[in-house]
Amino acid sequence: MTNEVHEDELHAYVDGTLPEPRRIEVEAWLAAHPADAARVQAWIGQNQSLHAAFDSVLNEPLPLNLVRATRRPAIPAPFKAMAAMLAMLATGLVGYAIGLGSGEHAPAAPTYLARDAAIAHAVFSPEARHPVEVDAAHAEHLVAWLSKRVGTQLQAPDFGAQGFELLGGRLLTGETGPVAQFMYQDRIERRVTLYVRRAVAGNTTTSFRHATENGVDVFYWIDGDFGYALSGQIGRQAIRQLADAAYLQLATAGAKP
Repeated sequence: MTNEVHEDELHAYVDGTLPEPRRIEVEAWLAAHPADAARVQAWIGQNQSLHAAFDSVLNEPLPLNLVRATRRPAIPAPFKAMAAMLAMLATGLVGYAIGLGSGEHAPAAPTYLARDAAIAHAVFSPEARHPVEVDAAHAEHLVAWLSKRVGTQLQAPDFGAQGFELLGGRLLTGETGPVAQFMYQDRIERRVTLYVRRAVAGNTTTSFRHATENGVDVFYWIDGDFGYALSGQIGRQAIRQLADAAYLQLATAGAKP
């Protein structure tokens, strides 16, 4: 004889958390108690409706500003100026700048560009099932879509000579508006990402810098009104080679905004 089944056990049955022996007993109870069986079916229907309505939202990537907020503690107002000075000093020690074009000293690319690109890389590059929104099979659509959203004609650089193939890309959000991320992978499944966002309006020179953010190497630069960052954990020299290739291809293609 099946022991009486309580409501909390019915909920556990719907959620699939009952031990196997008790699940069998609950099923026998439901077969003999139509009223409880109807309640269970109603709960199952509610769960299915909720999943249908909200699973797509739950699977969306977190906005980068929220991810960044969880990693960056608030700085009390009296120390903000000091923190800004320390950040500038750290940038000078960690990175290096190479002026391109006129030979004048180029302005430093903002450090937030490297930080945000590294965060985006760390969030999405480990994904096994959904590393990108649009895969490389639809590369033409991907580039056109991201170009329209970001506000400049983009190009997904070809890293075949360096052993990396395009996986695809996705649209992200940033403090300056939409952000494009292209993801690449080599034959041993190492991944790198190219991050593109609107940066400094009216900039006419290019600054090329390196930073390391939580183990992620980032080479980043400003070109016109847009910032670019190439991120990965494949070694500084390998990332530098990819960043050089990206810059040359974007410049040759006339992709400068």
